[in-house]
Amino acid sequence: MPLSHDVSGQGPGPVVVLLHSSVCDRRMWDPQVPVLTDAGYRVVRCDFRGFGDSPVADGPYGDAADVEVLLDHLGVERAALVGASYGGKVALEVAAHRRDAVSALVLLCSALPGHEPGAELLAFDEREEALFEAGDLAGAVELNVATWLGPEADDDVRGRVRAMQRHAFEVQSAAAEEFSPDRREVDLSLVGAPCLAVSGAHDLADFREIARSVAERVPGARHMELPWAGHLPGLERPAEVGTLLTDFLRAAVPVHH
Repeated sequence: MPLSHDVSGQGPGPVVVLLHSSVCDRRMWDPQVPVLTDAGYRVVRCDFRGFGDSPVADGPYGDAADVEVLLDHLGVERAALVGASYGGKVALEVAAHRRDAVSALVLLCSALPGHEPGAELLAFDEREEALFEAGDLAGAVELNVATWLGPEADDDVRGRVRAMQRHAFEVQSAAAEEFSPDRREVDLSLVGAPCLAVSGAHDLADFREIARSVAERVPGARHMELPWAGHLPGLERPAEVGTLLTDFLRAAVPVHH
């Protein structure tokens, strides 16, 4: 089993899978896990390869395929997916390829398969790569903390993101060989689950546009913009996002007591 993961919650409640941003690892969901389990859900969260406790890939792979293998391994036939940033992109791919296996979809400032980055995101990518190639991991970490956290993030949250991103950079830079995840074609019209696409008013324009685009292209999806949020609202206002998730999931995937 390539992905390190944990399962929280008792009983036969509906399963919710939490998929992390590529700035973080599964620890980003620490505030939301108890909220979701208290609401009656079983919660699965994992680390993508090269993040958290999951080793880097030693050959060709796909993050969405890894998530599908994990769900099969756990015997989960149907689950709601909650994805942040890159994790949202992975969630969309799973939802399009395994339509009947996904009961609901929440995308928090999601990336999008096939999205062409705008000038702001391209500039970030170029700066991050230059710092990484120069061996300035501390500089690359600080660039990510400054770019992805909105004004609501306090010093504790910035420290947590700093630690998660630093760990990922260290694991990935130590790898003997780097493999990029495969890119399957994704037809958003095939997504059949109720979908909420959330954007942050303080986020990069790319991700605000993606949320609007998903709401237009996924049947029945709706868009919500959080006026206070940057790119990682689940860390910036964890309690508010916990309520947002449980409210949406209760309507889409009710817990039967």
